[in-house]
Amino acid sequence: MIDKVRSQVLRKVTPGKSEEEVLQRLTNQIIAEVNATAKELGIDAHALLVGSAARNTWISGDRDLDIFIMFPESATDETLESLGLEIAKKVAPKYEERYAEHPYIRAFFGEYQVDIVPCFEVRDASAIRSAVDRTPFHNEYVKKKIKGLEDEARLLKQFMKGIGVYGSELKTMGFSGYLCELLIIKYKSFLDVVQNASKWRRDIVIDIENHRTLEHDAPLAIIDPVDPSRNVAAAVSLDNFCTFVDASREFLKSPSIHFFFPPQVKPLTDKGLAQELKRRGTELLAVVFDTPNVVDDILYPQLYKAARSIEDLLHRNDFRASRSGVWSGAKSIILLEMEVASLPSIKKHVGPPVGSAAHAEKFKTKHANLHPYIEDGTYVVEIPRAHTKAKDLLKSQLETCGLGKHVSEAIGRGYRVLKGAQIAKISGMDKTDDKDFRIFLKKYFRK
Repeated sequence: MIDKVRSQVLRKVTPGKSEEEVLQRLTNQIIAEVNATAKELGIDAHALLVGSAARNTWISGDRDLDIFIMFPESATDETLESLGLEIAKKVAPKYEERYAEHPYIRAFFGEYQVDIVPCFEVRDASAIRSAVDRTPFHNEYVKKKIKGLEDEARLLKQFMKGIGVYGSELKTMGFSGYLCELLIIKYKSFLDVVQNASKWRRDIVIDIENHRTLEHDAPLAIIDPVDPSRNVAAAVSLDNFCTFVDASREFLKSPSIHFFFPPQVKPLTDKGLAQELKRRGTELLAVVFDTPNVVDDILYPQLYKAARSIEDLLHRNDFRASRSGVWSGAKSIILLEMEVASLPSIKKHVGPPVGSAAHAEKFKTKHANLHPYIEDGTYVVEIPRAHTKAKDLLKSQLETCGLGKHVSEAIGRGYRVLKGAQIAKISGMDKTDDKDFRIFLKKYFRK
């Protein structure tokens, strides 16, 4: 059965000859244009294809390319940033300027999305000046080691995609393409990876080159063969690590193509949302604001931080959120599912024991207007609550939470707190965002 599933998946994920030719032509074109532009500007730099396209581990249908502009190690940061962007912009017919450690360009060539990234061509990985400088070394290492195993890498990547844990960006906190390739290099086949992963426990260390130099506190550590100080799996969250372990066990028990290509999730309808809320008996709140103009790797950590801080605010005021989630398009949304969203108008406040005369007198004097009484040997008063509804508390005190710089600034410019069925009708969304958000809601309810 596993062999049958493997064959079915490979037919879908292996690029055909015509697809390979299109990608090769585009790659050659961009590299030639980068090199010609650098020469024309008198800049000592050249282009290099990196990533899965360079390693022949890319999946049919992928339309992403990574092309680095290699500057000499002697170049300054200012030269790299200014001239790297200048070259990239001259080459790109349409682009967005983005920022990681250094600014780079996301260019659009028809249906292809190409990240054109300046980096330093350092002598070895120990001399890197920014994180992207490692990538050419990753490239060379994988190209040498993965020959003959490219299809196995494709299978593992598609499995990770199917179970929802593929991608090391901070939005996903999952398994990068490079990490998948290293697992294949270590275990030699997709099946051997999942057989080993089905037995993993927290704190496992995989060290292909036997460096044994890395201390870590992550659920999974895969020591970078080209930089032993780095854990390739540092971005993998505990939940995504466990999801992969669980999915590996389930796949071995009952192999199916659905692990690789799960049924398409349909957007949640208004009626569906009402039914979910009734079924669960919870109250759903959403903090909605305009998305700040930053890349996802800056935005999502701040959204997650904001969600945690908002939950803390609710809990300090005796409300209780059972779960939270975040989503972002043109609008950003922090979703809070409330177990306790409404409270009585009064709150019991317990004071000192009757036997503590000095403290008791202070307590009675301070709260004389609330008529202290004795219960179980201590003084007690009933204090009026400032907020009896979680929604009102968020409207009043949201900006006191730790929200992260860009999220805080965006919320400071205005936000709304929506409740229940209102969440299905958020103004300011186009059709694509609306559909994407409703799919997010469906997945939230049907984990």
